[in-house]
Formats: sequence, C-alpha cells, structure tokens
Amino acid sequence: MAVNALTRPPWLVVGLGNPGEQYSGNRHNVGFMVVDVLAARIGGRFKAHKSRSDVVEGRLGEIRTVLAKPRSYMNESGGPVAALRGFFSVPVSQLIVVHDELDIDFGEVRVKQGGGDNGHNGLRSITKSLADKDYLRVRVGIGRPPGRMDAAAFVLKDFSSTERRELDVQLERAADAAESLLRNGLGQTQNVFHGA
Repeated sequence: MAVNALTRPPWLVVGLGNPGEQYSGNRHNVGFMVVDVLAARIGGRFKAHKSRSDVVEGRLGEIRTVLAKPRSYMNESGGPVAALRGFFSVPVSQLIVVHDELDIDFGEVRVKQGGGDNGHNGLRSITKSLADKDYLRVRVGIGRPPGRMDAAAFVLKDFSSTERRELDVQLERAADAAESLLRNGLGQTQNVFHGA
C-alpha cells in the first residue's frame, strides 16, 4: 500500500550556526543564512520548538519540509538535530545539513552524502548523536583563512565586505542545492552543482 502523503515523514533541513546576534554575520553561521532563504521561499517564520531549535514547517513545492536552526552552540548541534529527527520521524535519508566548508572556495556549493566531519564540530556532534553519518550535506564554501590565521578564528569572523557583495548569490545557490536534493536526489543535484 502506498504511503499517504500526509503520513509520510517530512524532509528535515538543518542549518548550522551559533545563536546570538554577535555571531549572526560569521562565516560559521552560513548554514543559518541558507535556511533563512528557504524559510522566505516557504513564506514561514521560525518559531521556538521543544527540540531546542527554531523551526519553520511548510512546503518546498509539493514536498513537506521542516527547516531548523538549533539554538545550541555549534559544537552541541547533535542533541537538537536528534530530537528533531525523533519528533518528526525523519529517516536519515531525508535529513539535509547545511554548513560552512573551509576546503571549498568562497562562492562554491557542493553536496554529498555521508563522509567524515573534516574537523567541523557541528558535523561531529550530529554524527555522534545520530550514530549515523549518512545524512546529506550542503557544503557552502568559505575558503581557507589568509596567511597564518587560525581556522577557528577565521570561521568566527564576519564575511569581508568583498565577500558580502557576492554572498546573497551564494546563499540562493545553496538554497537551490538543498531544494534540488529533496526534489531530484543526490546524483542529479551533483550533476548540476558540481558542473563547470
């Protein structure tokens, strides 16, 4: 028997970042920025949820979707993500995590499923809490720090004025990638977003 569209679990798209105004423009908060774009597309406002996240429920096209921003700090993202997954009965195959990626140039967006955390504390926390690393990722490139700057300091700095001029385009592209994952699947999305 086919699963009724109303009883099928939603997709869960989680943007990673740190809560608080002082972090809002940081490179590390680009995941929050992307889910803000998706929330605008849905036409919804984030509301506090008992999972220790701010959540928007709606539809991207015809697809039931939950957007979330954990209210924990980045290195404790796993608890809220696991709670959301349990509350909405979301299979790992329908979980998309949007995060900053040092090893991808600013302006680039990549998607993948599974893999390591590459030193990203948010991903490490999520993988540990879920005991599963096979969730989908939208990796938003922020590039490497200049000179000898420590990576931990770099990610907690705001985007430069030059980067900010291009940032909106990158956020829209990352939001497009997340939408493509839930509509078209991983292979087709990689073909589009990893092309020249």
